Amino acid sequence: MRLAKLHGLGNDFLVALDAPDLGPDDARALCDRRRGVGADGLLVLLRGEAAGGADARMVLFNSDGSRAAMSGNGVRCAAHALVRADPPQAWPATRSIDTDAGLRTVVVHAPTGGDGAPRTVQVEVDMGPVTAGPRWAPSAAASAATKDRRVETADIGNSHLVCEVLDPWAVDVAAVGTLLEADFPDGMNVEFIAPTPGRVDELDLTVWERGAGVTEACGTGASAAATVAHRWGIVGPRVVVHMPGGDVEVRVGDRITLVGPSEFIATVDPAANGLQR
Repeated sequence: MRLAKLHGLGNDFLVALDAPDLGPDDARALCDRRRGVGADGLLVLLRGEAAGGADARMVLFNSDGSRAAMSGNGVRCAAHALVRADPPQAWPATRSIDTDAGLRTVVVHAPTGGDGAPRTVQVEVDMGPVTAGPRWAPSAAASAATKDRRVETADIGNSHLVCEVLDPWAVDVAAVGTLLEADFPDGMNVEFIAPTPGRVDELDLTVWERGAGVTEACGTGASAAATVAHRWGIVGPRVVVHMPGGDVEVRVGDRITLVGPSEFIATVDPAANGLQR
């Protein structure tokens, strides 16, 4: 079994093609950053099991082994892995990916002069609509942590709690993210956002991800946060979201478009490196 390792703005994934037997235990072992290969998640792409004529079925396991319905960075890396495995005749290359959140259409743009397997690409994803998230009955501690700040839940195939703060970079993301997620029995992705100082239609964002903890970027989180911020009147419909790992563009509408990079890191053979499943 060979794995491709890719990342979207530092949110890194191990990608396995046509390995249907991989599951939660494999994700925990392979994603362990000290005893495994290391990643935020494991993407299993099943090219023979996709619904609706899609190019592949994407099964996503977080690093703790839990299953996630969708990842904006993950689906970009998945499409990138597919075009590297089967280089297109022409660019841009469109791939459809069947996820637990529904079918996602992904357009992969190669760099000018890029070959059939470029290491870095820009990827545009139809993320679908953002809808209302689960009802939230905040605990006393959560209420204190979000006092006098706007907070809203949203869903884009997975659930998010978008929290307005003075400065996302100053938030103890692990501590506050853990506190707020504890209010949700099924877990929750938590975004801390504020308008970028001195800039128009730009947001700063830090994130706590269900099943992965603090990550450098979250594509679904950026999509949900931009949509909520637009509803609050903070930004317009075309938003640049700055995260610790880098920037994405979110186009807000009835359906959300996410644009950002994917970068190939390496191909890994766990067995050849002594890693047991």
